[in-house]
Amino acid sequence: MSVTVNLAETPLRELHAQLHALHEDSNETSWEVLNPRGQHAIAVGLTAPVEVTIRGHAGYYCAGMNQNATVVVDGHVGWGVAENMMSGLVRVKGNASQAAGATGHGGLLVVEGDAAARCGISMKGIDIVVGGDVGHMSAFMGQAGTMIVCGNAGEALGDSLYEAKLFVRGSVDGLGADCVEKEMEEAHVTHVAELLERAQINADAASFRRYGSARKLYNFNVDHADAY
Repeated sequence: MSVTVNLAETPLRELHAQLHALHEDSNETSWEVLNPRGQHAIAVGLTAPVEVTIRGHAGYYCAGMNQNATVVVDGHVGWGVAENMMSGLVRVKGNASQAAGATGHGGLLVVEGDAAARCGISMKGIDIVVGGDVGHMSAFMGQAGTMIVCGNAGEALGDSLYEAKLFVRGSVDGLGADCVEKEMEEAHVTHVAELLERAQINADAASFRRYGSARKLYNFNVDHADAY
């Protein structure tokens, strides 16, 4: 069953009350949100396996704390899209502002356009695929998960990185502290190809370069004391 909600007529609070009342066996599995008009925190905290399509631009923290749901934004989004995401799929068909996918624990975030600074900051297991570029300090303190950038990356990529895996097809303006380029092995090509397929983005997995932690910041070594 499909449900259409027009935010020009229905308050956002009422939309959330309806979405949060859904359960796993609900037959209202497809939702279309019209006239979002850049409102903040649209479709946050969803836990039911529903599909929500937002027809237009959304503001801050769209689809934050998502769990099980599929949220598609047919437009651009502001700061913190899919922030603290746990599972499910969030797709942005336009561009994303800063801190996309911040602190995400799981699920897949797809930004078909560009993502601004600090994309994937403190990521904790989320997978992020960006069709365009990412800004500076992306994957800062990334602990787990994978970030794939089909375009270019800004300065300080992967600064203070832990065990998140980074793959960039274009140029990198600069690597952050303790982030280094690593060998791209066949297993990594396969991993990138699988994520690109899930993200529905057409790119040659073998054309990406791999970056990861040198493990010198969180494993103290007196010989590297100047790095702390």
